[in-house]
Amino acid sequence: MKSNILKKWSNRIDEYKFLFSQLVKRDFSQKYKRTTLGMAWSVLSPLLTLLVMKIVFTSFFGRNTPHYTTYLFSGNLVMAFYKEATKNGMDSLLKNAKIIEKINLPKYLFLLSKNVSALVNFSLTLTVYFFFCFLDHIIFSPRMLMLIYPVICLTIMNIGIGMILSALYVFFRDIKYLYDVFLTLLTYCSAIFYRVDRYSPATQNLFLFNPVYVMIKYFRTVVIDMTIPSLQYHMLCLFYALFYLAIGSWVYKKYNNEFIYYL
Repeated sequence: MKSNILKKWSNRIDEYKFLFSQLVKRDFSQKYKRTTLGMAWSVLSPLLTLLVMKIVFTSFFGRNTPHYTTYLFSGNLVMAFYKEATKNGMDSLLKNAKIIEKINLPKYLFLLSKNVSALVNFSLTLTVYFFFCFLDHIIFSPRMLMLIYPVICLTIMNIGIGMILSALYVFFRDIKYLYDVFLTLLTYCSAIFYRVDRYSPATQNLFLFNPVYVMIKYFRTVVIDMTIPSLQYHMLCLFYALFYLAIGSWVYKKYNNEFIYYL
């Protein structure tokens, strides 16, 4: 069933390929519109955030943590991608209300264009991340290619969560402010600047209920621990991706014809 949904999406995207490419270009260019440095902020923003976090947290959490800069950057990289994709996805229907009211288009195209734009931005930041890994004396090997897997899972999960949020935002505008509060809580619960091995094994397992932490841990395991996670861990990443995509698809299918009355 899920493969049929993906195939259907793929066919519809192919049908609207030109429009989709224009939406992605528009979303990406709008992000840096009227800024002096433009796309350079894709690199500068995570670097400045990393610098602040390193100054603030190194003396508290990083003294006994090997490769603490890479540890911090891994968490910040994944969390930033998740935040950008889901927050922009939440606005995708309302910000394109005028187009939706005039033209009958698959509404998920607007959400997907936001996610592709976020993925392009993430890819730019990823090149900086590898540069910092090099400076932090991380050993590079073919295992780094395994990082493609959590990126794919995270992208699918972002699309699913974006569908849920964008539908909720159409009917319930307060969700925007509640989601900002949730993101703050999620940031502190994702072990971005502290280690979870200071907690008991039972508490450490509770972190696995946080899908963003699961993706962050995958990055750290491959890059810092230089090992590839277990098959069960891969299945957990896939579960979160398909779980949220299934819920998001169901929500869009159920309320697709009602969106237009509330935009």
